[in-house]
Amino acid sequence: MRTKQAFLIIGEPASKANSRRIVMIRGTARSIKSQKALNYVASFKLQCLQQAGEVWEDDVSVTIHIYYASRRPDLDESVILDCLQDVAYRNDRQVKEKHIYWHLDRENPRSIIEVEKIKPLD
Repeated sequence: MRTKQAFLIIGEPASKANSRRIVMIRGTARSIKSQKALNYVASFKLQCLQQAGEVWEDDVSVTIHIYYASRRPDLDESVILDCLQDVAYRNDRQVKEKHIYWHLDRENPRSIIEVEKIKPLD
């Protein structure tokens, strides 16, 4: 039984907090993901098809090293945690521990992700 999964995702994640846009739907203003965020989610899912293993029901710890193309983006792993739903775990509420690191790599923005099962917290 595997207790750890690893993923390498090429591309720079969009900040979930800063990647919304307002659109009108049937006369009502709605906040939806930006095109950059939508593109990242689609690319993430395609890249995971070849890397994904079992989808876990257990509590997990997540370690993410995010390599940004510039110094401008805030460290924001929330879109990555959302993308891992139904890939590594069922729901991001299973994430009980996070280790998130910001890096700069102008030539090769990417995320290196490790998801590890942990004992349930009582």
